[in-house]
Amino acid sequence: MNGQVAAVGKGTGKRLHQLNIPTDVLIDKETDSLIICDLGNRRV
Repeated sequence: MNGQVAAVGKGTGKRLHQLNIPTDVLIDKETDSLIICDLGNRRV
């Protein structure tokens, strides 16, 4: 399994490595990617 850690730590936050109210997770089988909808930070 290959990959890159994009979110770590405890609690919520606004920094690039933190999530804030993640609402959905998708797996893109074509690109072998995990996509997370981060509502609180308005990011995908």
